[in-house]
Amino acid sequence: MRELLMMKGARTLLDVCVVMKPGETVLIVTDMEKASIARVIASAAVERGAETVLAIMQPRARAGQEPPKAIAEAMKHADVVLLPVSYSVTHTHAVKNAAAAGARIIALTEFTEEMMISGGLEADFSVLKPICQRVAARFAAGSQARITTPAGTDLSMDITGRPGNALYCIVEPGQFSPVPNVEANVSPREGTANGRIVVDASIPYLGIGLIEQPILVEVKDGFIAKIEGGRQAEVLRRDLESHGDRSSFNIAELGVGLNPKCRMIGIMLEDEGVQGSAHIGIGTNITLGGTVKAPCHYDLLVWMPRIEVDGEVVIDGMEVCA
Repeated sequence: MRELLMMKGARTLLDVCVVMKPGETVLIVTDMEKASIARVIASAAVERGAETVLAIMQPRARAGQEPPKAIAEAMKHADVVLLPVSYSVTHTHAVKNAAAAGARIIALTEFTEEMMISGGLEADFSVLKPICQRVAARFAAGSQARITTPAGTDLSMDITGRPGNALYCIVEPGQFSPVPNVEANVSPREGTANGRIVVDASIPYLGIGLIEQPILVEVKDGFIAKIEGGRQAEVLRRDLESHGDRSSFNIAELGVGLNPKCRMIGIMLEDEGVQGSAHIGIGTNITLGGTVKAPCHYDLLVWMPRIEVDGEVVIDGMEVCA
């Protein structure tokens, strides 16, 4: 019976987020742990007359790991790709290549059955779209960005020439968006971020989730130089070091959450959309406008950001000033 309640979310994904048309090829890429969600989406796609393909893979070992080659190839030939998976494949060549081929792509990383029923997916994405676009446009037109928070974050970066990405859960051909995370983001120029991040909201990766004790992250010339804090800081530090690749420490993204229906619950696509939060992405940035393909992509979330672009306030806590 729970699947009947989940159909509401599936219909939103197909009717609103990708505006699916009868006869289109819809590829749903999932893993064994998210198959119940994939089945509901597949049922809704069949109901709407799609050529529906369900591809099930083993769960990836970590966020940012490429899907199998057979699935990556199939993604390039689909009109619509939906990704209910346990570990993010958003920041991969597979997604980048599928978008380049014209696919409309929706990322559903760590989605739960409850998220298909209530929460961020209940937002009016058509209303949030122009707000998100305004913030992204301000990023795209800017040269210098700075984020500060009451907890002590103070990070500056060069964003000259970088695209402002507006992810508002509605996609056109060649676009991807996480759902229900409504965010605007920008990837700083490599080697330019300096300052500190005081993580006080969430790191929805590696089993860390909601922050127990603030994590202090020192940043120098575009890379994380030091991580201090309690147990959760140690989990993050050890994972980044385990990759044996300096690019894992790259400052990849500045993003701001804009969905008033999202909740801070320790799950990536809900947390990163929370209005009144911002996140600093680390690792891979190739899908955001940068040049780095790292072994991972994680986001460090902070509360009540003040974001300035070229000295003008764009975000002030809960308020959008752009």
